[in-house]
Amino acid sequence: MKHSLKIGFSFGLTSGIITTLGLMVGLHSGTHSKLVVLGGILTIAIADAFSDALGIHITEESENIHNVKEIWESTVSTFFSKLVFALTFVIPVLLFELTTAIMVSVIWGLTILCILSFKMAKGKKGKTWIVVAEHLIIALVVITITHFVGDWIAKVCS
Repeated sequence: MKHSLKIGFSFGLTSGIITTLGLMVGLHSGTHSKLVVLGGILTIAIADAFSDALGIHITEESENIHNVKEIWESTVSTFFSKLVFALTFVIPVLLFELTTAIMVSVIWGLTILCILSFKMAKGKKGKTWIVVAEHLIIALVVITITHFVGDWIAKVCS
């Protein structure tokens, strides 16, 4: 895979997993509303995909080592990987009761993160389990914190 596409894909996929799961878990624990969680997913899929794509675009430009085509490849691949992956979390919310949908989404997201981390670590010929564990721990910290923030907001606002 071309470097510019790999940058966009890996960044968009990782961001799509962590931000969407964090948002879903926080909104679920704060509201227990399927409509709110679904609205949050759709909002973050669009707004954060554009935001992340612009962030990658500016980062790649600031390095002064990529040509215009490579910069736009990273930008577009970030946007579409973030958008498409974030939208996959809509499926469990539509198919299951909300608590089950959250659990299915967490399992789905962490599985994809493990696969991406494993492939990346294997390509670097490092200790794959360290890379996978590091990425999983970060994702679990985000999920845990957003759960408690959602609980706190529900308590403060009730």
